[in-house]
Amino acid sequence: MSEPLRGVVLAHADLAAALVGAVEVIVGADTGLTALSNAGCDRAAIAVRLEAAVGAGPAVIFTDLAGGSCSMVAATVARRRPELRVVAGVNLGMLLDFSFHRGEPLDALTERVTAAGRVAIREVGR
Repeated sequence: MSEPLRGVVLAHADLAAALVGAVEVIVGADTGLTALSNAGCDRAAIAVRLEAAVGAGPAVIFTDLAGGSCSMVAATVARRRPELRVVAGVNLGMLLDFSFHRGEPLDALTERVTAAGRVAIREVGR
């Protein structure tokens, strides 16, 4: 069996750390997720941080805002690396789903977490 997939949450300020921390509280320490902030970085510096965080294998990069600097840099890095996928609009539901299903193939898991993220968005309380 291959190694479980890794995920990098790349977001503005402290958002990535907060999301990964919340997943760890719910799932435990072995989430497969790494938090990465763009704080104090230009796009080149974000790319260097991202390449280091992703490492050498297949991975899913979760970003906070589809048109933001984190997503733009992640898309640029992923275009050069076919074993990477980028999912924009990260939320807690998709990160939990990722953590529980990291053994699935990359493309299947990417589709799965994207769907889980959509399902997690709804109006409540009316």
